[in-house]
Amino acid sequence: MKAETVAGGGAVHEDSLYAEHKKIYPAAVQGVFRRIKWGLLIACLGVYYLLPFVRWNRGPDAPSQAVLIDFPNRRFYFFFIEIWPQEVYYITGLLILAALTLFLMNAVAGRVWCGYLCPQTVWTDLFLAVERLVEGDRRDRIKLDQAPWSAVKFGRKVLKHALWLGIAWWTGGAWVLYFSDAPTLVRDLLFFDAPLVAYIWIGILTFTTYILAGFAREQVCIYMCPWPRIQAALTDEWALNVSYRVDRGEPRTSVKAAERLRAAGQDAGDCIDCQQCVVVCPTGTDIRLGPQLSCIQCGLCIDACNNIMDKINRPHGLIAYDTDINIDRREHGKPEIYKFVRPRTILYVAVISIVIGIMTFVFTTRATLGVNVLHDRSPVYVVNSDGSIRNGYTVRILNKHREARDFVLSVTGVPERTRIEAVGATRKQDGNPIIEVGPDQSQEVRVNLIAPRDAKVETTAPIQVVVTETKAGERAAAKDFFKGP
Repeated sequence: MKAETVAGGGAVHEDSLYAEHKKIYPAAVQGVFRRIKWGLLIACLGVYYLLPFVRWNRGPDAPSQAVLIDFPNRRFYFFFIEIWPQEVYYITGLLILAALTLFLMNAVAGRVWCGYLCPQTVWTDLFLAVERLVEGDRRDRIKLDQAPWSAVKFGRKVLKHALWLGIAWWTGGAWVLYFSDAPTLVRDLLFFDAPLVAYIWIGILTFTTYILAGFAREQVCIYMCPWPRIQAALTDEWALNVSYRVDRGEPRTSVKAAERLRAAGQDAGDCIDCQQCVVVCPTGTDIRLGPQLSCIQCGLCIDACNNIMDKINRPHGLIAYDTDINIDRREHGKPEIYKFVRPRTILYVAVISIVIGIMTFVFTTRATLGVNVLHDRSPVYVVNSDGSIRNGYTVRILNKHREARDFVLSVTGVPERTRIEAVGATRKQDGNPIIEVGPDQSQEVRVNLIAPRDAKVETTAPIQVVVTETKAGERAAAKDFFKGP
């Protein structure tokens, strides 16, 4: 039975749909792209772990946490932005922006998200750093795994997994801090006074982080994540991708053989088949085989290859971010060209700008007052003993200000001399009830509209319920109907 090897895995037989997992031991590497990854890792993890503790003054009786998802009070706070449940469309807008930004990144530089910013990549890099700190680099880790069990091996394994679990636990702990006041919840967690749901979610996220970053690693990128398949369909020949420059690297040979061939005026590639680009790859991909779904475009193979080029006195760039267009142009002796501004990127930037513009306009012009009306369903109307006709409604007024406000409730479109009765309202203005709504609250009011006996009442008459703030005059309205026989 024939078998072949695949990137990031072991042998797969022709009649098998699954490649047996082969553990990958990525080697450490130094270089520009590794430094970029370290910088982004520190920035991303710093924001994730520390952001719940950032304070933001919103005034009295308001939460002071800068970023907070407040489920009990049905609010989402992001610094100066406050989102109510009725404004969930902002979340939709953010998801659209995230998708379009991902498409734009792909159009410019392929899977740059996967290589530098994806949470799976960030936490896997962190776990690998811990693994190297405890067990050593690639050769030391391979040697340790192959060695028989001893006190030293057992101690190192226990220490590594303890550190992994500590990182995973704090990852889950940091997540729940976004849903409650962080300092208070930390204290409650330490003294086991926190809600049970907090411990459950910490447990879930601890387990998933520990498994995915500690054991699944490249399996997530190769098999579980759908983005490589989507990205392959969205990319084009102008997108930058980590590429092995075949025109310069082939034919492969040793350093000494290459020197002899060049001295004789014969072709010799710069690739010396040292395999360093493979051993530093976190998914075990051989970039020299061409574009592959397993390549996350992290650039570590570029650093490794450039380091080798320095040692053999050859120029950098045997492996580099390149485009399919330039690979083809070099084969035909043409100069390289790059087009970052092209119809695809212009379209993405334009749509992103439009979505940002719409969201900004809607946010800056949004009202701090809202009203909803629900007509009674059974009965739809009532004929009183004196012949008058009564319709009942449930009116909900939303006050999005941080101070209590008074609102005058009025109705247009009803028959003449129709009375407005609001249950619990003791004050009136021009015959219309005044409703007080507390700060950052909504108030539900039972309202009856009573048309006199001699009024001309249509079977169904459209009406409009209007609430007007008594001081600033801000208005909000909702449409409904008035029913008659």
